[in-house]
Formats: sequence, structure tokens, C-alpha cells
Amino acid sequence: MNENEIGRLVIDCAIQLHRDLGPGLLESVYEVVLAEMLRERGLKVARQVPIPIVYRGITFEEGFRADAIVEEKVLLELKSVEKTTKAHSKQVITYLRLSGLKLGYLLNFGEALMKDGIERIINGQIE
Repeated sequence: MNENEIGRLVIDCAIQLHRDLGPGLLESVYEVVLAEMLRERGLKVARQVPIPIVYRGITFEEGFRADAIVEEKVLLELKSVEKTTKAHSKQVITYLRLSGLKLGYLLNFGEALMKDGIERIINGQIE
């Protein structure tokens, strides 16, 4: 499965999850349920994945944690806020750069409509 195929499944599951549970719950609730939904569709999902920082040849494991990485190809950052900011998008871009992954999604479950809370981000660019 390539990144785009995985992304379509992620979006479908995120929309269904938002319809079922509604907006405004804790991010951790959406994270655990979304991961299970994706696993039920046969995808491998790792949650709270450490993303180390390498600075001057030294690796710092305490860097960041991605909310989820699907099939070792697509990074997911989940939020449950009224509106995301540019800082949230930059966070995903940074995670993609540090991890070497090509595709990420910023999913904001705080939006009234999930379609308004989906941001597809390609390593270095926001689409």
C-alpha cells in the first residue's frame, strides 16, 4: 500500500470516528480509537512514536513523539482544538523532516465538521 492509499483509509476512518463520537473529546480518545479502526482494516499502527533529534552528530531520543505512524509511511498528528494554527502545521512538517517520512496528516477532531479539520502535509509542503 502506498502513502496515498493509506491516507484515504485514514481520512475515511477519521470522518467516521468524528461522526460517531462527535467533536471535543480528548485527543487521546481519538488516538486510541482511530488506531483500532485502522488496525481493523489491516493496517499496522504505532502510537506515540519517538522521533529523535540528531544535532551535531548526537542523537537525542527525548525529541518528539508522533501521535501515530501508519504502515511506517504516514504520520498522524491529532488535535482536539477549536482551530489549528500554523504552529500545528509546522509541527507536522518538522516531524516529517526528522523522521524521513513523506506524508503526514494534521487531524483536528475539535472542528464541527471533520472535513474542515483535515490537513494533508507533504514533507516540506502543506497541500
